[in-house]
Amino acid sequence: MKTMTFVRALATAAGLLMALQAPVHAQDKWPSKPVRIIAIFAPGGSSDLVARQLAQHLSSRFGQQFIVENRVGAGGNIGVDHVAKSAPDGYTLAVATSGPLANNKWLYKRMPFDPEKDLSPIALIGEIPLVIAVNPQVKAGNLAEFVSMSKAASSDVTIANPGNGTIGHLAAEYLRMNTGAKLQSIPYKGDSPAMTDAMSGSVDAVAAPVTSLAPNIQAGKLKGLAVTSRTRFPGLPNVPTAAEQGIPLEATVWNALVGPAGMPPAVVETLNQEINRYTSSAEGKAKLASLGLVPLAATPVQLREKMSAESDRWKQVVESAKISVQ
Repeated sequence: MKTMTFVRALATAAGLLMALQAPVHAQDKWPSKPVRIIAIFAPGGSSDLVARQLAQHLSSRFGQQFIVENRVGAGGNIGVDHVAKSAPDGYTLAVATSGPLANNKWLYKRMPFDPEKDLSPIALIGEIPLVIAVNPQVKAGNLAEFVSMSKAASSDVTIANPGNGTIGHLAAEYLRMNTGAKLQSIPYKGDSPAMTDAMSGSVDAVAAPVTSLAPNIQAGKLKGLAVTSRTRFPGLPNVPTAAEQGIPLEATVWNALVGPAGMPPAVVETLNQEINRYTSSAEGKAKLASLGLVPLAATPVQLREKMSAESDRWKQVVESAKISVQ
């Protein structure tokens, strides 16, 4: 009788031990349920499409659903803030851009989060460079000639951008600061109206993401003076970089995957390796290129360093030009 009682006690203890261990093992297996990827801009835009492309790839690789959810507003701040305040368990992520990750903290008087403290950098995805283009009647064949032309002009040369505080606006001010060009930045409500006025000659030039201007440059309706990436943009191989012309102007819209601060390092590393594998693959390069992105790859540490360096650079421009979106 005592032996049976002892056996039952052992069985009960073993059962309790297994029950206690089960949740630990369940937590170790990631992902064990659907993962949300927050897209910070409206459906149909390049940032949203990147998020959906990435979600589809990760779903197939991990055997769990990665579901895109749009949370838009405040230049991307609303979506990223939602992620920053989520549980750091790897089940709420964001495909964010350089705005909320680097630039917005200097443009907005009230930021609901600190990108360097409240986020876990995971992986770079790709970038879209800007292009500076002019009406074909403007007598400048490249950006260096455009700068010289502006200095000789009797009044400031006008350069349109997609909106106050956008990367196109910041790039134009950066160009003015670094070269002494006599430029008047004119913000528009979006790429299209800025581009249209440049084509009509209402303004002399436009600085905007290359994806919006490339078709009209290729058609000869605009003249590309420079792209603002380190290397030439594949879609406009005949347009030189600003650096090639001796002008230190690098400005791109880059996309990255981030999560809340305090995410499990193993989850961050797993995602980083998979995304780097994707952006380096023939399939990933082709799909990103279809959205106008140049693929990138980086470690989480390198992404954090990029966020910090970009933030420092654009802080100087925002403060010098006294730019504010609030």
